[in-house]
Amino acid sequence: MNIHHRSVDSILSPLSPLLAPTDDHPRNPFTDIRVAITGGTSGLGLSLVRELLDRGAKVALVARSRDRVECVVQELPAAHGIVGDVSRKEDIHPITMQIVGALGGLDVLINNASDLGPIPLQLLGDTECEDLERTLATNFLGPFRLTKAMLGSLAASARECRGAVVINVSSDAAVNAYPRWGAYGASKAALLHLSRIWDEELSSEGVRVLSIDPGDMDTPLHAAAVPDADRSTLKRPEVAARELADTVAAVLSRRTKAIVQEAIG
Repeated sequence: MNIHHRSVDSILSPLSPLLAPTDDHPRNPFTDIRVAITGGTSGLGLSLVRELLDRGAKVALVARSRDRVECVVQELPAAHGIVGDVSRKEDIHPITMQIVGALGGLDVLINNASDLGPIPLQLLGDTECEDLERTLATNFLGPFRLTKAMLGSLAASARECRGAVVINVSSDAAVNAYPRWGAYGASKAALLHLSRIWDEELSSEGVRVLSIDPGDMDTPLHAAAVPDADRSTLKRPEVAARELADTVAAVLSRRTKAIVQEAIG
């Protein structure tokens, strides 16, 4: 099994008009593309692992639970499983080294791992400092540290004309103030602005950084937050994964088209 053990255990809607796929690139943009997905053992993350493997990508998934990583790799033996917790600073370097070792580099990083904060959800004034710190560590500091650690690999990918994309999975809670969603909303708002700044700063290196809100999904995270929700009204995570993959494909295809046009003058 491809399981790597650690030594220590702008919001865009998918398929926005700006990034809508075009029909003039028949080549599958995911062929041999190297993708790392955090929070890859359940919900949207697991659906993304399945979707991108089906599209021909080389995929490494990262999650905290060794048992769940092993279960996913047993089901999907083409995937590379990495046990690590992005909220822990000391795990970032081992995770980075294992991603590069498993994939031989990195073209697409999807920061999907998320923490809701206190369960049941609390008013911000009732939220313990430790709960807020944990949520920020997972939803904001984790993506920051992992992206920072992977910048060299992403920039190398851009120089090799493979495309280099970072997707930070966001939420409408990043822009709308919902009572009792304070810890989660604040962390996602910070991640959104981080994405916008990094997209501006890294554009000259050929690296795109996008924040994408996949919508309300029928996932364990949503069930924990809103246990009484009508699941029939929620988007299936596999549908959200397909939409998000289409958006990434559009970014990769547009970069390839621009390179070809530049080459032929």
